[in-house]
Amino acid sequence: MLEDCKNALERWGGVHTLIDRWLEQRKSLLVSFIELKEACDAELEAVSKTRVDTFSELLMDYISAGHFEVYPQLAEEAKAFGDESALVIASKLLERLELSTELALEFETDFATPLRCQRNLTRLPAWIDRLAKALNERFMLEDQLIARLHAAHTPQQEASSSPA
Repeated sequence: MLEDCKNALERWGGVHTLIDRWLEQRKSLLVSFIELKEACDAELEAVSKTRVDTFSELLMDYISAGHFEVYPQLAEEAKAFGDESALVIASKLLERLELSTELALEFETDFATPLRCQRNLTRLPAWIDRLAKALNERFMLEDQLIARLHAAHTPQQEASSSPA
């Protein structure tokens, strides 16, 4: 059993680093989101394209890292542990995550160019409200995904859940 834990740690320890890095991206995204919201609340007309771009880039990077790095790695881990029920749950969670992904892509499109940004600036506070709700749900779903697909397979979890 100790050898299994060691092998799992060697094999999946990098997932911890990947998740940690991704959660740091989440933190940066939230800081940028709050700054953008505060700028909108203070003086909407003074919100710069650069500030919108900074947030949009962080949002796209975060979502991309989830879809192309974190989610596949978590699924691979669950497959390696033969955790079919986790894969079923993950599939359902990923479907729900698509809604906020689509919303983020719409936001990025609406503010992609200086002209679009200028035209859509009055809609930015409404976008902020929609994104706040979507990101809140997204983070909750992603946390569930991590808990089900990764935390359930960590050596500490296995050791504490196995009978003595």
